[in-house]
Amino acid sequence: MKREEIPLFYPYIPKEKILKEISDSLDGRWLGQGPKVNLFEAEFGKVMGYKYPLMVNSGTSALELAYHMVGLKKGDEVIVPILNCTAGQMGLLRRGVKIVFADIDDNLNISPEDVEKRITKKTKAIVGVHLGGIPFDPKIYSIAKKHKLPLIVDAAQHHVGKLEGDYICYSFQAIKHITTCDGGMLVLKNKEEYRRAKLLRWFGIDRELKARKHYQAWERRAMTFDIEEAGYKFQPTDIDACFGLAALPDLPKIIAHRKKLVEMYKKNLPRGIKIIAGGSYWLLGVLVEHRDELAEYLLKNKVDNNLVHLRNDIFKIFGGKRLNLPNMNRLESQYLYLPINSKVSVDDVMYACDLIKKFYDTDIKKFKATGIEWYDEVSKS
Repeated sequence: MKREEIPLFYPYIPKEKILKEISDSLDGRWLGQGPKVNLFEAEFGKVMGYKYPLMVNSGTSALELAYHMVGLKKGDEVIVPILNCTAGQMGLLRRGVKIVFADIDDNLNISPEDVEKRITKKTKAIVGVHLGGIPFDPKIYSIAKKHKLPLIVDAAQHHVGKLEGDYICYSFQAIKHITTCDGGMLVLKNKEEYRRAKLLRWFGIDRELKARKHYQAWERRAMTFDIEEAGYKFQPTDIDACFGLAALPDLPKIIAHRKKLVEMYKKNLPRGIKIIAGGSYWLLGVLVEHRDELAEYLLKNKVDNNLVHLRNDIFKIFGGKRLNLPNMNRLESQYLYLPINSKVSVDDVMYACDLIKKFYDTDIKKFKATGIEWYDEVSKS
């Protein structure tokens, strides 16, 4: 039987539940931001343990709204991890902020030791990313507190709660644990900040006040509402929220399945290959020798794989030059991500592991024949 490709990413789609939610919305008047958005915010807050979650139209919008709330401006410095989705830094560039890249630790997450070295008088915030669903080192929290810096937590790939931080940003983009097709959530720490963010989400207009005035902008020769701060068009739709409401109850099951697949990789990958996974298990990373050759071999044999993220400093918009970041430089040629998602089965994992064993068994013999012995150490470790 012909084997289908094992996908690195695949959206979780509880179709019947989604269609039921959407059908309910189509029977009413709200397609844009309406009662389903409010309900999803409430349910998300209940599940994750948050009092002030605010749904937006993307995880990137959540980050950009957080940058606005902090008040970042031209010339300010913000410390971010070198290995991260570039989307998170775009809002900083547009504000004229100086992006300061910090090195990574052995889990590919931001290094707390390197963060502390890079703090200056111009540092206005730290962005910590739970890359691949693996929580970053908790020392980051104490460093931010010690230096009285706001900590923006990028939890786009980490669908758990309750997380610490001044601003916590989630993504529900198509391939995340749960999806709203595209969407995000910004978690605020108090009522005052929540109210401000809620206004900023929709141009700076108070939608509740507008609703009380029956959406009339003018009444008896006077404005029914005013705008005090320029906002954004970051609001989600009720159709987006339908997807979230359908999938949210299944989140524990989704994470449990991913964890089960990771355990199978751990048991069956060749010894000496370091596995990078944990937390909410969004990504399964490995550190390997001959990474590019292995990647091509797996693709040829129907096992999807990818680097997912590249170090940000090599992109022109961030300078286009590799910085002196020792751990990033050391691990850059070794990391690779393998499939774990709702579409992947235990049998798929076994097949991928068998392929990887075969690849390295063949290569060990090839290198031995040329007198190169370093692979022996990998196989024995």
